[in-house]
This record gives sequence, C-alpha cells and structure tokens, in this order.
Amino acid sequence: MDNSTTATELWNRVFGTQPHPPTWLVVATAVIALGAITPYSVWRLTRNAITIAHEGGHALVALLSGRRLDGIRLHSDTSGLTVSRGRPTGPGMILTAAAGYTAPSLLGLAGAALLAAGHITALLWGAAALLAAMLVMIRNAYGALTVVLTGAAFVLVSWLAGPGVQAAFAYGVVWFLLLGGVRPAFELQRKRRHGGAPDSDADQLARLTNVPAVVWLGLFHVVSLCSLAGGGRWLLGR
Repeated sequence: MDNSTTATELWNRVFGTQPHPPTWLVVATAVIALGAITPYSVWRLTRNAITIAHEGGHALVALLSGRRLDGIRLHSDTSGLTVSRGRPTGPGMILTAAAGYTAPSLLGLAGAALLAAGHITALLWGAAALLAAMLVMIRNAYGALTVVLTGAAFVLVSWLAGPGVQAAFAYGVVWFLLLGGVRPAFELQRKRRHGGAPDSDADQLARLTNVPAVVWLGLFHVVSLCSLAGGGRWLLGR
C-alpha cells in the first residue's frame, strides 16, 4: 500500500460521512447529558468540560481579534482564567469578554450542524485538534491534565471505537455542550443577585461598553437557549 492510498483512506475516514444513528440513541444521549449537568454533585465534576470551552472561547476570539494570548489556567473549582494582551478597550476586548459564556453553546451548535450532515468522525478529530491547540497555552498542571484527559478521550474513541460508539460519544458531547451551556448563565445570575461575582464577564462588558451587565447576561441566555433549540432540532433530524 503506497502513501497516497493511505492518505486517501485517512482523509475518507475523517471527512467522509457516517450514517445517522437511530432516534432512540439520540434521545438516550440527550438524557445522559442532562443527567451529567442536573445533579450538583455531578455538575461539580462535569462543569470542567464547560470551563474548557468557556476559556477556549476567550482564547480563540482574542487571537482572531488581534490580541496576544499569554496563557490559560483551569482550576479544580471549575473556574478559569484567560490572559491576553492588547488594547484594554475597543471591539477586540469586548468580543473577547463576550466569547466565554457563549462559547460552549455555539460550539454545541456547530457540532450539531456537523452531526446533522453525518460528519461524526470529523467532529471527534476536530475537537481533539482544538484541545491540542489549547494545550499549548495552558499554564498550570491541573489545566494541562484536564485538557490532556479530555483530548485523549476524543482520540481513543475516534481511532479505536466502532461507528456505534463513535456516534453515541459524539452525540453525547454535543448534547452536553448545548445543555451545559445553559446552566452557567443562570448560575452567574444567581451569584450577582446575591452580590457575588463583581468581576464577571457580564460586569467587565458593562464597564467596557456602558451597557448594563443585566443586558449582557440576557445575551448569554438568548445565545444558549437559542443554540439549544436550534441544535436540538438538528440532532433530532427536524
């Protein structure tokens, strides 16, 4: 087998389309994802994955807007910090600050679009590539461990698992992003109601734009709920 044949087979494996799973599997993965975010004892662990997406959103938009990314930290209490350099005000800073709470839901929506088109393996490989790129910018041991373990799960499933397991894993991940992307904005709303989180993304955006933090919080809700509605319809084939 020559190199060109091997490259073609790899391309077809990654970017080819796979059959849509049965509806019962799609619904089952949604129920499992909901169970991973609803009980607080479970959410304390699974929220780490949402934090990865949150901080990754900050980092990606910072780079796209021309800012210099200094590093990302992920902490065991599921908080995170992304540090970038550039103008302290202006569109780039505003977009960077707004990207965190919207990133998990928008990633879930993009994933739902890929799955609706039958690109299950491409989604798994794409997620692994994004996590590998993020790993380069991680600046603490806990964050590095979290990203490595998450990325390893995607690589192992995409390379070793059969089509059924790949489909279940991919649909479960996308449902988790869509459903899990809704909860953080409500948690932030509750903290702010009790005087907490004075330096939250919404409050930073309020200082940057003179638009009340509650408006930005409302935007986070709109993005997450609309992404869930639209992505859910795609996943269910409607």
